[in-house]
Amino acid sequence: MSTVIHGTDNVFADLGYEDAAERQTKTRLALAVNELLTSRKLKQREIAVLLTIPQPKVSALINYRLDQFSVERLMEFLTALDQDVEIIIRPRVNPVGAGHISVQALP
Repeated sequence: MSTVIHGTDNVFADLGYEDAAERQTKTRLALAVNELLTSRKLKQREIAVLLTIPQPKVSALINYRLDQFSVERLMEFLTALDQDVEIIIRPRVNPVGAGHISVQALP
């Protein structure tokens, strides 16, 4: 009989990354950026101009190689794509443990 281990809502934490919250935040922001870029059917050179980044960084973004992007920079990409980004700070729901960072894209 095999044992089932239930993970958390953060795959990066489940894999043991120390910066799991930041990795998850970046991934969710990049997902929102990439969905917008895909819907606009832009070429990489057009994306580079729009986001004011060199084409190799566009390739990195599209392929989720996010180590060269900060959370702040990814949020700037969203605003360049005519999106509003809100940061809400509130008391923790669960008083035990560290606070939680979440990113949600609204339709």
